[in-house]
Amino acid sequence: MKKTNENIDWLEFEKIAEFNGFEYICGVDEAGRGPLAGPVFAAAVILPKGCIIEGVNDSKKLSEKKRDELFDKIKQEALCYSIASVDEKVIDEINILNATFLAMEKAVKGLEIKADYALIDGNRAPKNLDISVETVVKGDARSASIAAASILAKVSRDRYMLELAEKYPQYCFEKHKGYGTKLHYEMLDEYGPSDIHRQSFLKSWYAKNE
Repeated sequence: MKKTNENIDWLEFEKIAEFNGFEYICGVDEAGRGPLAGPVFAAAVILPKGCIIEGVNDSKKLSEKKRDELFDKIKQEALCYSIASVDEKVIDEINILNATFLAMEKAVKGLEIKADYALIDGNRAPKNLDISVETVVKGDARSASIAAASILAKVSRDRYMLELAEKYPQYCFEKHKGYGTKLHYEMLDEYGPSDIHRQSFLKSWYAKNE
């Protein structure tokens, strides 16, 4: 029978790692791989053993209000957490995949308690972590630790984009957070790219506007 969010074991991956002798297991996820502007964020979270924070789920499935509530709750209940980002200039320089891995590495290495095992959302992981790593496809909907990291990364990036919206009001970042919506492309057509746009993501826009 296919597992649903109601009957999955949110601690399955954490329990297996603990059974194999690992003590500090961190969940890792990113936010902002797809947008045309702004940084990519990543978060790493170590939860207390056996901890499932009620309401925590894949950040994309939660309302903004719910994510904000859980953001504070996760920070309170986690043994430790770390949030990191890599800006658009580096994204253009090393590509979004490598920038995402760099943000993840910074998040894991920024934990106050050194993790000895990392559960990474997706099917690829950074190569420069000096701990054991397991990738979990759709981990933000299967692992309590990854889901918590997903929320921290998403809320942190959204809040940062609200700050950028005040600095660059013409682009309406508060509405689309930098993603390639119809409104965002309309603003690009009117004002052109800003210095926080990812130039490598705008190749088709540049081609259209040559």
